Amino acid sequence: MYALVDCNNFYASCERVFQPQLVGKPIVILSNNDGCIISRSDEAKQLGIAMGAPEFQVRQELKEKGIHVFSSNYPLYGDLSNRVMEILRGFTPHVEQYSIDEAFLNFDGFKEGFDYNDYGLQMKNRIHKWLSIPVCVGFGPSKALSKVANKIARKFPEQTKGVYVIDTDEKRIKALKWTKIEDVWGIGFRLKKKMIARGIITAYDFTLPQHEAFIKMIMGVTGLRLKNELEGKSVLKLDDPTEDKKSIAVTRMFKYKMTDFNEIKERVSTFATVCAEKLRKQHSCCHSVIVILIKDKHQKKDGKRIYFSQMETLPFASNSSLTISNAAVTILKKIHEEGERYSKAGVIVTGIIPGDQKQFHLFEEENPKHLKLMQVIDKIHAKTGERKIRLGNQDLQHTWKMKQDHLSPKYTTDISEILKIKCS
Repeated sequence: MYALVDCNNFYASCERVFQPQLVGKPIVILSNNDGCIISRSDEAKQLGIAMGAPEFQVRQELKEKGIHVFSSNYPLYGDLSNRVMEILRGFTPHVEQYSIDEAFLNFDGFKEGFDYNDYGLQMKNRIHKWLSIPVCVGFGPSKALSKVANKIARKFPEQTKGVYVIDTDEKRIKALKWTKIEDVWGIGFRLKKKMIARGIITAYDFTLPQHEAFIKMIMGVTGLRLKNELEGKSVLKLDDPTEDKKSIAVTRMFKYKMTDFNEIKERVSTFATVCAEKLRKQHSCCHSVIVILIKDKHQKKDGKRIYFSQMETLPFASNSSLTISNAAVTILKKIHEEGERYSKAGVIVTGIIPGDQKQFHLFEEENPKHLKLMQVIDKIHAKTGERKIRLGNQDLQHTWKMKQDHLSPKYTTDISEILKIKCS
């Protein structure tokens, strides 16, 4: 049996944890640089606020309807998300964090006849009691069916109390007939149009044998796996959370169009350093470094390309910021064109291997002092929470400061912004 635990309107719920006066009030959360609406409370949805709407277009409407607006507070959301996941691991060790507000749980080995509905209520109530975050829980014999069950729990909170279990074939068929095809996990806008044109209106239609050849034709093996999942045959297992990433990428748009090589070099060096930090965090090394450089799209003339990338293989596997940054800068020198305007750059490290499997070379090897130096730097950064130590070609004053005009305090991650309670 699988479960999907989904936090309701997670970003808005996080804001309410430390501002309970906002419970029942309409809330919207804005994306990076206060661009678009990326999260809405149920009350904001009922007022007709569209998901993804640019803030400047609905600014007056938000004010007129008395909607509370917040900038994305990722340190707060990330910390509360980690706390939710830790609570869930108290119910089963088999937890796959699917997104910041969702997790799949596996209950293989639980005895037959186990009361999953009661167990789901325990999870829901504990998270709400310890964190004040409302969640819904859906159980099913496969990951796809647990998704369907979760939607039912969310749609009918009074009847389900936020928990729904698909544990019989009768419940499965009823749930699939209720679920629209566009609400099925993995069916996007384009696939929805093709499905409806074929006469596949509900999730139940998707499982009918006469549509199998069509599903295989347009979705391949992925479609057949989804069909099996909806039929109650579990084919999608939990991802292993301990599995290391196969590649790590750091890419960013520039604040403004850059032409100066030294400015671009500073950004690329910073991106390479962050990649190296992530490698060390998962105790890995990389064999190859890729640099991406994108020109201003308005410069595109006569079909000339604006996207440039090149890879360099290191003579030895490394996770040193110095080695990876030097390799990235070397690549940048080869692909940068003087006088051109660039809007974006990125660094990708690939050929990742576990750090304890690194092979040493007889004639060429990394300076052994790098290892100790990186350990000291990482220790200081972990203690301060900021990148206080940087390479010589990085700008000590340069930080990516987003526009966040409606930012709430970092209640749980910054001691200077901790919640203050006045006792009298």
